[in-house]
Amino acid sequence: MIGKRFYHLGFGRDDLGSDPPTIALLSGDPERARLIAQTYLQNVRLLSEHRGLNSYIGNSPNGRSLLSTTSGMGAPSLSIVVNELVQLGIRQIIRVGTCGSIQAHVPVGSIVITRAALCRQGAANDIAPVEYPAAADPFLTVALVNAARKLNVEHYIGITASVDTFYEGQERTDSANPHLLRWLRGITEEYRRLNVLNYEMECGTLFKMAGVYDFAAACVCGAIAQRTNSENVVLEQKDIAVKNAIAVAVQAAQDFGQGTTLDS
Repeated sequence: MIGKRFYHLGFGRDDLGSDPPTIALLSGDPERARLIAQTYLQNVRLLSEHRGLNSYIGNSPNGRSLLSTTSGMGAPSLSIVVNELVQLGIRQIIRVGTCGSIQAHVPVGSIVITRAALCRQGAANDIAPVEYPAAADPFLTVALVNAARKLNVEHYIGITASVDTFYEGQERTDSANPHLLRWLRGITEEYRRLNVLNYEMECGTLFKMAGVYDFAAACVCGAIAQRTNSENVVLEQKDIAVKNAIAVAVQAAQDFGQGTTLDS
């Protein structure tokens, strides 16, 4: 793939320089990708803003080459970006996102580290059968847990419901369509009883792609809504939740490969 510039990403391997990264931090929001690059990385260089899929290359504080890039919202867009990132030579992907907690003990402002996903996504079905496991890489997940402990960030590890839609799929009725399909009414309580921690919209497809494409994937999300109280995003806590998720992801990316055991 030398010399090839990827259609959606807007850059190719030749643009990555002499020390191409193998780890990507993947955000749905282009502003989050920019924030990661400009606040947490050194020697930052913009690779592309094509289609709003902002991508940056830089170094972690210990010198490791990292990519901060944008997946866009939802699994279909993510599937395109991830496919091209793997063709570029990326071997580890950490999704850095936001989520809504559905458990009372997981507060807004904390982070959720996903160990596996309940995957309810159409894009994933084009990649693997419904029954194919959507599991995070254990070693990359341990790196996230160790990073959260090192940074003293409140964190929870568990199962995430990864769904296609923000409103109907997450049982929100305060929207243009308050008339949910019967099978969606009560689904949040059902998931709560299954010990699912949170809702988000990408990691299930990411994990299935990782299994099929043979790369390592993990996910950390800042909790910005507490669905036991309200359907709404808590804007006052969003910045701290996102900051916590980013800091943990960058620390994990920096430390990954320097030991895979869970620190005590």
